[in-house]
Amino acid sequence: MEGGRYSVTTSSSSTSTTSSTSSSITIYNYKKNMSLYIGREASKLWKRVCAETTTEINLLVENWKYLLAGLVFQYIHGLAARGVHYLHRPGPTLQDLGFFLLPELGQERAYISESLFTIIFLSFFLWTFHPFIFKTKKIYTVLIWCRVLSFLVAAQALRIVTFYSTQLPGPNYHCREGSPLATLPRPKSVSEVLLINFPHGVIYGCGDLIFSSHMIFTLVFVNTYQRYGTKRCIKQLGWALTIIQSFLIVASRKHYTVDVVVAWYTVNLVVFFIEKKLQEMPDRTAATLLLPLSSTKDNKDGRNKEENHKLLNGNSVDPSDWRQRTQANGKTLEDGHAHHADSAKNGA
Repeated sequence: MEGGRYSVTTSSSSTSTTSSTSSSITIYNYKKNMSLYIGREASKLWKRVCAETTTEINLLVENWKYLLAGLVFQYIHGLAARGVHYLHRPGPTLQDLGFFLLPELGQERAYISESLFTIIFLSFFLWTFHPFIFKTKKIYTVLIWCRVLSFLVAAQALRIVTFYSTQLPGPNYHCREGSPLATLPRPKSVSEVLLINFPHGVIYGCGDLIFSSHMIFTLVFVNTYQRYGTKRCIKQLGWALTIIQSFLIVASRKHYTVDVVVAWYTVNLVVFFIEKKLQEMPDRTAATLLLPLSSTKDNKDGRNKEENHKLLNGNSVDPSDWRQRTQANGKTLEDGHAHHADSAKNGA
């Protein structure tokens, strides 16, 4: 009996040891495979980032003037908003339909609309750089920002003209009568105006009402993703957040309802008309768009032009250099030689 018990115990111990060893091997193989997979994917990601960086740098060299002009105008827009603050005169809040319909959030909850705007801004900014990471690429980062800045410049130029035409008493808390920030003292120097007291002067500005700058950025971002984004659910979410942002701006008493309403149709029309004037974004699948033309092709094109010039002047082309010509659609000019042309196209 004791021998039998010993043999059973030994057998169980052996089975347990074998199972433990098998589990250890399985875990080791899993970790090894995961390490190889992570290393391989990291290598692919690094190559993708390097290739995308090279492409974007080439585009930046070609388009840096447009980007710089757009960024400079952002400063001009801020300078104009700072300037109209000197002209602002506080007064009774105007009668507004949105103020009647929407409950006032209060000064302590005014951060809600700013938080939502920050989320929209950062989300769009990160999306424009997604070609550096993800395989699904439909846009070029430099080109998409060129378009975005062109939309912003046009809309902001209209905004500057509008709020300088008529100054309304600001509905925001710091713009009302009795607030020390409602009016600005005369500037003591030019630098005081040019520095625009950033960021305090931007946050606590008054007088730049019609139309809302927050809505300009939000609508431009959502319209851009609507055209170049790929996720339908994100497009729907973007428009939903834009509507919520509109209500929050009015409920926070940062703008009158007219400021938001005017922004809705003005910005959408600006994007619509400028989009028609701009060139279409190049297709990411056409990899040769950003590559320089080869010298061989240049030589062939120059030679073809020279031969066409000779034919137009009545001169014949050298028979020893006669080659089959094809049209752009792949059909030959002479049907009798179609077989030779197809063979030439296929490399035969």
